[in-house]
Parts: sequence; structure tokens; C-alpha cells
Amino acid sequence: MEIDVVLPCLNEEAALPWVLGRMPSGFRPIVVDNGSTDGSAKVAAGLGARVVSEPLPGFGAACHAGLTAATADVVCVMDADASLDPEQLPRVAGPVLAGAADLVLGRRVLRPGASWPLHARLGNAVLARKLRRRTGAGLHDLGPMRACGRAALLGLELADRRFGYPLEMVLRAGAAGWRIAEVEVDYLARTGRSKVTGTVRGTLRAIGDMRRVMAGKGGTA
Repeated sequence: MEIDVVLPCLNEEAALPWVLGRMPSGFRPIVVDNGSTDGSAKVAAGLGARVVSEPLPGFGAACHAGLTAATADVVCVMDADASLDPEQLPRVAGPVLAGAADLVLGRRVLRPGASWPLHARLGNAVLARKLRRRTGAGLHDLGPMRACGRAALLGLELADRRFGYPLEMVLRAGAAGWRIAEVEVDYLARTGRSKVTGTVRGTLRAIGDMRRVMAGKGGTA
């Protein structure tokens, strides 16, 4: 079975060769260029990836564009900054393919050189605790590497188009009675600076988006 892998991308020209070069057999990369000003789209296309352009800025907008472009029954989503190893996608997709889970998140395990600031880890832990209470799922991380069924995910009708998208996915999946699981994946040294935790502005915007989603107010660009 072939699996589509959605890779939201904003100026990841330097990371893409490593990321796409480690894509496992049967996993088809869809690089969603979300307004890059470098050569990300050209590099991705040159390496054989399908490239989708999404001019509306926002992580959720990029994910949604990739999801609607996908055709496989099962899709994965992961960052394109080399902080996650595509070779570990099978362990995330495996429980979905086996029918043992409806949504699987990769629980990040810090490896040497990885950048995960303390404030980001604490915020992530607080969110995970709230998600455990809301969904009943044994989550410890709002992991950015995930897998689920494409049609089912589209059926959740996620509304957020910014940084609240990953959180809304879990909340709506839990409300829909999905079986949610997590598996450990390595968290590596990314290439370049994080678009979220790498700047104060990015961190504050992500917090605001997630608070809005937790409050049930939805979100757009």
C-alpha cells in the first residue's frame, strides 16, 4: 500500500535533500510550498517530490492543501526541517495500516543536538495533559509526525489554518471516538531555525492559536 506524506514547507531548501532522500519505499512525499522565498519548490521537484503551492500562510493551510492533494487511503504528516527522520514513518503508520489505531502521533525523544526549548517542552506537556483529560488517549506529546486515514481526516472538517491545526486534529478525533495512539520517534537537530519556537513572535502566535482551539472557537488564517 502506498502512503502519501504531507510536508508543509517554508524555506526548507537546505533540509529537503536529507528529508526526501530518507523517504521509505511506498511513502510518496507531497511538499507543500507555503510561500517559500528560497529554492524549496525547485529542490523538492528536482528530487522527485510532488510539489503543491499554498499561498495562504499558515501551518494548517499547508497541511490542508497537502491533504486535499493526496490520494492514498492513509496519509502521514511531518515537518520538513530534518528534525524528524522519514525512515521512522513506518513505525507511525504501522498501527493505522494494521487497523489497531485511527490516529497515531510520534512521541518525540530528544537526541543529541536537538533544539526543543524548555518553554516549548513545558507548554507541550501541559497541552498533552489536557488532551489526556479531553480524549482519554494516553498522549504525552502533541507530536508533529502522525498518520491516519485520509478520508476520515477530511471528514473531521478541521477549521484552523494556523498553528492550532495539530491540536484541533486530536480534539476532533477524540470527540469522534477515534482510537488515538503514540509511538516513540527520534527528535533530531533541525536544519535552520524553528518557525514556531525559534522566535518569540512564533511562540506567542502558536500559543494564541492553540488557546483558541482549546476554547472551541476554531480558527482561520
